[in-house]
Amino acid sequence: MAGRYDKNPFDEEEVNPFASTGSVPQASDSRLSPLPPEPADFYNDRGATIDIPLDNAKDLKKKEKELQAKEAELRKREQDLKRREEAAARAGIVIEEKNWPPFFPIIHHDIANEIPIHLQRIQYFAFASFLGLVICLFWNIIAVTSAWIKGEGGAKIWLLAIIYFIAGVPGAYVLWYRPLYRAMKTDSALKFGWFFLFYLVHIGFVVYAAVAPPVIFEGRSFAGIITTIKIIDNSIVVAIFYIIGSGFFCLELLLSIWVIQQVYLYFRGSGKAAEMKRDAARGAMRAAV
Repeated sequence: MAGRYDKNPFDEEEVNPFASTGSVPQASDSRLSPLPPEPADFYNDRGATIDIPLDNAKDLKKKEKELQAKEAELRKREQDLKRREEAAARAGIVIEEKNWPPFFPIIHHDIANEIPIHLQRIQYFAFASFLGLVICLFWNIIAVTSAWIKGEGGAKIWLLAIIYFIAGVPGAYVLWYRPLYRAMKTDSALKFGWFFLFYLVHIGFVVYAAVAPPVIFEGRSFAGIITTIKIIDNSIVVAIFYIIGSGFFCLELLLSIWVIQQVYLYFRGSGKAAEMKRDAARGAMRAAV
């Protein structure tokens, strides 16, 4: 009967996994040491205070006021400039920005953007004619200076060469180049007529300078053909300067003749000649009335 209470050999043995054994360290042994306490304001930097001297604060306020005053003044100037530009635009006044020559702008010149594309080639050649005149008159000063140094002429011819340059360059720009530029830009028949009148005077001047006859002006004040022939027997060096000068004037003459021919062909082909005649007839009738 005692065997009824014997342990069943087939029952599984209950094992407690959390029971402590000698091979597993105790929980108290595996605990880490606690971290030291952190300061109260470690995560809050608002508690830190920065002492700013009162003098620095006053200086900052003063500079801020100065900047605000400058900004107000700049705004006022911009508004004044805008009002002037609007008034000029209403009055039909065009303000042109000076952009040539690039190193010292004294005039406004923009063929690529202001001249129609089919007229740009003629305008560029006209501009080359103007620059050619500048080169001719400048070289003429060099040639006449060499003649003066060699005793081939007095100070009179040198002063005349300076006068030709001072009067010729701005005169050419104002009298015939600028009118042609505006005529090409606005297609004005009156401007074309002004150009033809003074460009013919320019061609006559270049012919006289290239030949350099001893008439009206002192002959040796121009580096022309006749002057070169007279000087070549006295000084070869001076004659070389005069030969180069006469060559420049001859090239300028050929270029000027080509320019006036091309401008005239366009002038006739575009009908501006008939328009100018009509305008002249109307003006004559108004004058008569």
